[in-house]
Amino acid sequence: MRARLVRQGAFTPQQVAGRRWPIGCVSLEITQRCNLDCSVCYLSDRAEAHVDLPLGELLRRIDLIAAHYGPGTDVQVSGGEPTLRSRDDLLAIVRHLARRGLRGSLFTNGIRATRELLAALARAGLVDVAFHVDTTQRRAGYTDEASLNALRRSYIERARGLPLAVFFNTTVHAGNLHELPLLARFFAEQSDVVGLASFQLQADTGRGVLRSRAPAVTQQGVMAALSQGAGCTLDFESLLGGHPQCNRYALAWVIGGALHPLARDPRDAAFVARTMRETSGVELPRGKPMTSAIAMARALALRPALWPGAVGYALRLAWRARRGLWAARGRVGKLSFFIHNFMDSAALDAGRIDACVFAVMTRDGPMSMCAYNAERATRLVQSIRSPDGGAWSPLRPDATSKVLPIKFLKGREREAALATRRVAVHDQP
Repeated sequence: MRARLVRQGAFTPQQVAGRRWPIGCVSLEITQRCNLDCSVCYLSDRAEAHVDLPLGELLRRIDLIAAHYGPGTDVQVSGGEPTLRSRDDLLAIVRHLARRGLRGSLFTNGIRATRELLAALARAGLVDVAFHVDTTQRRAGYTDEASLNALRRSYIERARGLPLAVFFNTTVHAGNLHELPLLARFFAEQSDVVGLASFQLQADTGRGVLRSRAPAVTQQGVMAALSQGAGCTLDFESLLGGHPQCNRYALAWVIGGALHPLARDPRDAAFVARTMRETSGVELPRGKPMTSAIAMARALALRPALWPGAVGYALRLAWRARRGLWAARGRVGKLSFFIHNFMDSAALDAGRIDACVFAVMTRDGPMSMCAYNAERATRLVQSIRSPDGGAWSPLRPDATSKVLPIKFLKGREREAALATRRVAVHDQP
C-alpha cells in the first residue's frame, strides 16, 4: 500500500493508508439480489439473473482476505442486499469473519435488518452496521432527504444500545446536493448513536437510470455543504485515507451539541498528523469509544515527545468549546464524515486504481472496486470450482438467453424493456 501511494505522490505525512492499515476495506458481495431498484447503482442490470454464491465459496473468499491483508481488516458484508441471504448463512459468514480476526460490517438498506437480526449478528461477531438511505432508492412515500430522516431515525432506534458501530451511507447526486447541510445537522444530532456519515458521489457504472454526474457534484462542493451544515469548517486535510481524489475524511468533536473540527489551525494539524504516525500500531476498536480513548491515552502517556503537543491541542479545543463543555459537563463525543468519489466505469484513472484502498474480493483475489465495476458484467458470469471438482455456474438456468424476462432486469435494461412493452401494447390493433 505504501509503495503504491508513493508511486502516485499520495504518501504524505497525513496519509493513514500504508501506516495504520494496508487496505481501507474489502467488499464481500454475498448476493447480487436486491429489494430496491436505485436510480444510481453499481450492480449489473442483470444482477437478479445470478444465483447466490455457495456459502463455501464465500468462506473461501474470507480466507483469501485474511491471507492477503491480515487480521483487523474491515470487511463489508454487502451485495445486492445481504439480508436477502438466509439468516443461517449470514450468521455463518459473520462468525467466520470473526474467527479470522476480521472486522465485519453489514451494509444494508435496512428493510430486512430487524433489531433481532442485528442483535444476533452482533453476538456472532459483527462490528458495524451501515444503513444506506437516500433518494436514489425511490422508496414509496419519501420525496426528499428531509422526509427520509424519519426512516433513518427508525433504523437508529433498531441499533440503539447494541454493541455495534452505526454508520449511514448517502449517494450524492444533483437532486439531493442542496440537502447535505440538513443531513450534516441531522447526523450531528444523532451522534450519540451514529459514528460515521459517508457520502458517495454519483458515478456512471453503466447501470442505473441516472447517468452523468452533474458538474456541481464535486468533492469540494460536498465538503462545503457538509461544513455549512456542521456549523464549522470541517477538517478534511489533517488525515488522508488513500488517494485524495478518491477519499476525504473529517473527524469532528461533538461538545454540547456543537461540532468542532479535528484541527482548526496549523498547530492542531501538525499534532494530529504526528500523533497518527507515531501511534499507527495502536488498536482503536470502533463501537467502543471508552476502550479507544483509554488506548490512545495510554499511547500518549508512553510517548513523552507528544506531551507538549497534546497539552496545547487540548487547551485550544477546550477554550473554543468552553461553553459546550460546561453544558455537557465535560462529555466529548465524535462524528466522522467520509466522502468517497467513485469513478465512472468508462473513465478510469490508472493512478487512482493503483492507489485504491477500497477492494472487492473476487473469485481470483482482490481488485479495486472501481475497476471491478467496469468489468462487473463479465466477471459475474465466471464459473467457480464446485466442491466435487466440477464447474459451478452463477447464472440461473432460466436466465441464460440474451433476452431476459423483465423480472430479471433492473436499471437501464429494465426501463428499456418496459418501454418496448408499452410500445408493443400501444401498437396492438
